[in-house]
Amino acid sequence: MLYLEQRPAAPLDRFVQVLWYTSESAPAPGRQRILPTGSTQIILSLSRGYLLDCPEGQPARTAPAAQVVGARSTYEVIDNSDLACIIGLVFRPGGFSALVGAPADLFANRFVSLEDVWGAEARSLRHRLCEIPSAAGRLACLEAFLSRRLAGRPERSYLELHPAVRFGLDRFRRVPSALSVAEVARGTGWSERRFSQLFREQVGLPPKVWCRIQRFQHAVRQLHEGPEIRWDELALDCGYYDQSHFANEFRAFAGIDITTYSAAGRTRWVNHVAED
Repeated sequence: MLYLEQRPAAPLDRFVQVLWYTSESAPAPGRQRILPTGSTQIILSLSRGYLLDCPEGQPARTAPAAQVVGARSTYEVIDNSDLACIIGLVFRPGGFSALVGAPADLFANRFVSLEDVWGAEARSLRHRLCEIPSAAGRLACLEAFLSRRLAGRPERSYLELHPAVRFGLDRFRRVPSALSVAEVARGTGWSERRFSQLFREQVGLPPKVWCRIQRFQHAVRQLHEGPEIRWDELALDCGYYDQSHFANEFRAFAGIDITTYSAAGRTRWVNHVAED
């Protein structure tokens, strides 16, 4: 399997966290469970004219080959065949709204055809990517396309995070488990209701849910790196009240328990779990 990541150049890097590309000549049959990160993404299949939507316990069905995948608050399941050749990007919090010019929460927990967002430009982009033979060339093409769209955005004020959202993201990142939404909202000078609305529109999820996912992600990364880690110590380190609270939150987001995650077949990606 080939996997590449690329950090975009400025000023695109203010909005896009990473561009990525993966290809595999003969993906193994089966499915993978993808754990939620709270990030909005764009993905494009370059191996065939569709991706597969895989509702758990149901047959796969075809879905658009180029998609906006909204910020998720629960897991999803993909078919391994989708990884034959695929390219995508992960937005920074607030970056999707700035670059696309639409509220991120409209896409939360769902996928939308990229053509419904960017029209014929999305179709043209995918065709160009398919024609380029090298992985590096494809990443460069995607970055150039995004940079042109950024430069052409007419609503310059919309490119900036609302000051209250920027303040909230900074505070949540520094002390993700020690602050309540009400405390952060007071620091912005806005009501908790208005702050939560602004945050949801620009980031894609309500602030409380987004913080819970970041705490969950912190725990997942440590579990992936250290199989011998004590779960009670991990729970406290990640800001959970106790091991029971940690276990319940993990299952709520992952759909599996901690033991299942720890024992599952590892993939190269921390948030991918091979399905039986």
